[in-house]
Amino acid sequence: MLRIMPVGDSMTIGSAGEHTWRHRLWRHLCTTYGGPFTLVGPREELYDKDADAPTSLAYADPGFPRAHLAGWGEGWLHMAPLIGDAVRAHRPDILLVSLGLIDLGFYTNAEQTAENVRAFIAEARAVRPRIRMVLLPVIPNIRADADESFATEVDAFNVLLAKTVADVDEPRAPVLLASAPEPWDIHTDTYDGTHPNAKGEHRIAEAFATAMREAWDIGKPYARPGPTPAPAPARRPLA
Repeated sequence: MLRIMPVGDSMTIGSAGEHTWRHRLWRHLCTTYGGPFTLVGPREELYDKDADAPTSLAYADPGFPRAHLAGWGEGWLHMAPLIGDAVRAHRPDILLVSLGLIDLGFYTNAEQTAENVRAFIAEARAVRPRIRMVLLPVIPNIRADADESFATEVDAFNVLLAKTVADVDEPRAPVLLASAPEPWDIHTDTYDGTHPNAKGEHRIAEAFATAMREAWDIGKPYARPGPTPAPAPARRPLA
């Protein structure tokens, strides 16, 4: 049984009423991966915006393994101290990680964030030495679009993230840097400039799926959903 743990911030936990990219990836692997697999982690909830807390289980489609380690407003800084216990308890084979925006926005600069990436990887490997990881760069968002200094910090972190992956990758415990969805349009791939809408969920799921397929032959190419067809014009009744 292949055990996959999604790790992330608000883009990964999602909020009430959403599918989440976790669900999109699960559906993709259900149809393209030939072996048994599941999603694991210590949490299942979505974020409830009305309650301002991760208390909702109102998934658009609740019928999938909803486990994860993700939190609204959490970053590498928050997850590095948690990952060891989560790996020990839930025994993932692969970590799919999307973090960094919160760190750079509120807590740490690019260099400090990169150090927390290294701490996260070390803590996970200390418990499960052969664990595999796929890390997603920080993707474009509305703050980076409006704040040049923040955009510069994001770019600097993404460069450091690539260097970190190159430094820590090893054959027995590979670490992959996924390619960010390209192009990523904050106007059409998100509902508020940051958080993915349905199209964005598919594109993040595709980024992780592509990395696992190309490196480890897990699954097949990701099938993006086509555009929703326009409704047919109403027929006039015959006179």
